[in-house]
Amino acid sequence: MAAGDRITISVIKADIGGWPGHSRVHPQLVEVAEEVLGRARKEGRIIDFYVATCGDDLQLITTHDKGTDSPEVHGLAWETFEEATGVAKELGLYGAGQDLLKDAFSGNIRGMGPGVAEMEITLRKSEPVVTFHMDKTEPGAFNLPLFRMFADPFNTAGLVIDPAMHMGFRFEVWDIMEHRRVILRAPEELYDLLALIGAKSRYVIKRVFPKEGHRIAKDEPVAVVSTEKLYQIAGEYVGKDDPVAIVRAQSGLPALGEVLEPFAFPHLVSGWMRGSHNGPIMPVPMRMANPTRFDGPPRVVALGWQISPEGTLVGPVDLFDDPAFDEARRKALEIADYMRRHGPFEPHRLPMEDMEYTTLPGVLERLGDRFEPIE
Repeated sequence: MAAGDRITISVIKADIGGWPGHSRVHPQLVEVAEEVLGRARKEGRIIDFYVATCGDDLQLITTHDKGTDSPEVHGLAWETFEEATGVAKELGLYGAGQDLLKDAFSGNIRGMGPGVAEMEITLRKSEPVVTFHMDKTEPGAFNLPLFRMFADPFNTAGLVIDPAMHMGFRFEVWDIMEHRRVILRAPEELYDLLALIGAKSRYVIKRVFPKEGHRIAKDEPVAVVSTEKLYQIAGEYVGKDDPVAIVRAQSGLPALGEVLEPFAFPHLVSGWMRGSHNGPIMPVPMRMANPTRFDGPPRVVALGWQISPEGTLVGPVDLFDDPAFDEARRKALEIADYMRRHGPFEPHRLPMEDMEYTTLPGVLERLGDRFEPIE
């Protein structure tokens, strides 16, 4: 494998048991995942792998030549989660296997509970990639950062001064309620794009693509986000999605610093305690991705990689392990204090339409015959 060859990067994650509560992943689950994926690498089923954690989510990062939605790679992830779930049950971990919503693997892991972000790309001479991992929030939490990376010149100077980026990018936006999608071009359709992705609980950025004339083929993604909605799959509330994303950088794409810069602002996201509150997303190194305060606040980890000519993962670099993000963390805690003082009131608690799978429907049903018309 070398520059010009095709390779697939897959990030597949699941909450298969928290320790304690929804705080973090037990080290034995990481060990099990490393054993299963290590065997798969020796057998040639994948090229390389890394097992990461963010909060109570086990994160499987792999490279391979099987393409996206590969039954072999997805089946390997399911096998890994099942073996780790067995250990989680032995240890009595909280919510053991909670993201495994089916009894058996059926060819594709999508719709079965785990979150998936994958991209098949043509290797450049140098291929820098960042994988982002969030806990206690939903896929729409990536809307603002991805917009700023690929469409906001106040964040990404390359949109103004780099001829390879000056034409802008295309955004694939999913309506996750109506199961439909639209592709919008920036900067031409900037206001239409913002009109949708500002409603982050419904319209989410799934992928970002180059435009015609870019050195990267226009059908090859440069960013991708997991967009599974667990409550729609399960039919009841089983937690937020805790999304993951893959973003390519440099050489006609945002520089590494432009990819990370949006997270210097701890913007408000939905999730936090029981997935029912708004709070700031805090950029942290992996060792700090253990949400405890009100089961939060929501966290994001950024792992930096170079993909070698052989397709191996050179890294990771724990990119938020940097004092330059200390101020963002301090600001996030200040915002957390402010939001927590609202208690069960909006805007800390989510609006009613987003509380569908909590106690609220039952409360309204019990009070139904006590409501009276207002004269």
